Amino acid sequence: MSADPVPSGEGIRLNRFLAAAGLGSRRGTEELISAGRVRINKRQVTSLAARVPDGAEVTVDGRPVHANQSVVIALHKPRGVVCTASAQDRRPIVTELMPKHFGRLFTVGRLDADSEGLILLTNQGDLAQHLAHPRHKVEKEYRVRLDRAPDPAALRQMEKGVRLEEGLAKAESAEVLGGREVRVILRQGMKRQIRLMFRQLGFTVERLKRVRIARLELGTLAPGAWRVLPERDVRRLEVSS
Repeated sequence: MSADPVPSGEGIRLNRFLAAAGLGSRRGTEELISAGRVRINKRQVTSLAARVPDGAEVTVDGRPVHANQSVVIALHKPRGVVCTASAQDRRPIVTELMPKHFGRLFTVGRLDADSEGLILLTNQGDLAQHLAHPRHKVEKEYRVRLDRAPDPAALRQMEKGVRLEEGLAKAESAEVLGGREVRVILRQGMKRQIRLMFRQLGFTVERLKRVRIARLELGTLAPGAWRVLPERDVRRLEVSS
């Protein structure tokens, strides 16, 4: 059957619908549309401007797909829990802390197993990709406890930059809160960045906790606890990114 574009003035944008159905980011779902693998009410659609009218049937490769209700969840990841796991990794995974009825969730703002703090989970693949992409430079704030009190020169070097294997790592700011406690703000997202930066400067991170992503704060959320974000908080995340 030939492609028959759906009117572009009604319903939800098709790529957003597919992303909400868990088929990837909005940009990723555009490849499905362009390849002619998507049909709306049995009509092939290749226009990226296509929309899904209320009650329409959408299929990908002949299989019906349904958009999940959008949800963004703030979780306090405990220490010892991983964000992703290999086949050999038997440690608990962060998504296992969530009820099954949420379906497939994407993780935003990963933390290593030894770290704790604010993690976002969402069924919106596009939002997850948007917040995680380095070009958006989303601020993340951490509380860090070191093995000894840092000197001012070390913290200034954190801000100037420390050469790591992945590249030049910089902190947006680094300041002593008292004793061995330091507040670090990043806009980069290198793997184990804070731990490796301090190691290069001769310090050992004993504890690391993320307390903020963009304008969303961890607050009093206990380790392992989570909450669904209201729309106003989701909008703040999108605007600040």
